Amino acid sequence: MAKKSEGGMKAKRLTADIITYIFLSIMCVVWLLPFFWVIMQSFRDGIGQFISTFLPEKYTLKNYIALFTDFTTINFPRMFMNTFFVACCSCVISTFFVLAVSFSLSRVKWKMRKPYMNTAMVITLFPGFMSMVAVYFILKALGMTEGDKIYLSLIICYSSGAGVGFHVMKGYMDTIPKSLDEAAMIDGCTRWQVFTKITLPLCKPMIVYQIITSFMGPWMDFVFAKVIAGTKSQYWTVSIGLFNMLEKEYVEVWFVRFCAGAVLISIPISILYLMTQKCYQEAMGGAVKG
Repeated sequence: MAKKSEGGMKAKRLTADIITYIFLSIMCVVWLLPFFWVIMQSFRDGIGQFISTFLPEKYTLKNYIALFTDFTTINFPRMFMNTFFVACCSCVISTFFVLAVSFSLSRVKWKMRKPYMNTAMVITLFPGFMSMVAVYFILKALGMTEGDKIYLSLIICYSSGAGVGFHVMKGYMDTIPKSLDEAAMIDGCTRWQVFTKITLPLCKPMIVYQIITSFMGPWMDFVFAKVIAGTKSQYWTVSIGLFNMLEKEYVEVWFVRFCAGAVLISIPISILYLMTQKCYQEAMGGAVKG
């Protein structure tokens, strides 16, 4: 009887595993199908958004070439470099802010520490774009919505509030024994030396996670970039450019180029993730543990 019961349990587990894998496989196909379709359309030889076949009948690279040669309406290379510059600067500043705030909350005891964490928790419940109008008028009053100052305005918008996103990083730092800090300070280290020479090396996986998230925010943002850059096309980011490619006066010619642009802007994030995948997985494990 025991053997029959054990065999029945194994059969049930096997059936449940098969159903689970089938369901996950179907969901994977459903999730990847739009991405596959966009990639295929980026190689389509033709124009317009309406097609009669799921896969292109003819393939070509002219859509990618046009993005870097046809600047009559949209200058894609300039938008790409604008976004890359703003995203890199915001990434560096945001990562430093998060590390500094997390260290001060995790390793240093000070009077307003808990009220600050509670306030930051409440602030993060509200989406950032709620402050969009107020931020724009403040920047406009300071004369930072004209010329090259637009780049600085975007960097400030993306990085100035990064400190309130300390929760995951702090949770990871809390897992580091404080005895390491105490031993280092007994040996004569300052707080800055403890931060740079002990805490940061131990937080390497989490730093990689923070770099990825800090880069993706500015890279994909549309709202703040559209409001601040406005109609000044020389300061547009890729999100604004791709949006304008789908306007009714451009969509017939630019739709397949939009697909090519969508593929191109996914490459930097994909490369960044692949290069840091191991550390990213370690960071997620440590964050859950913390």
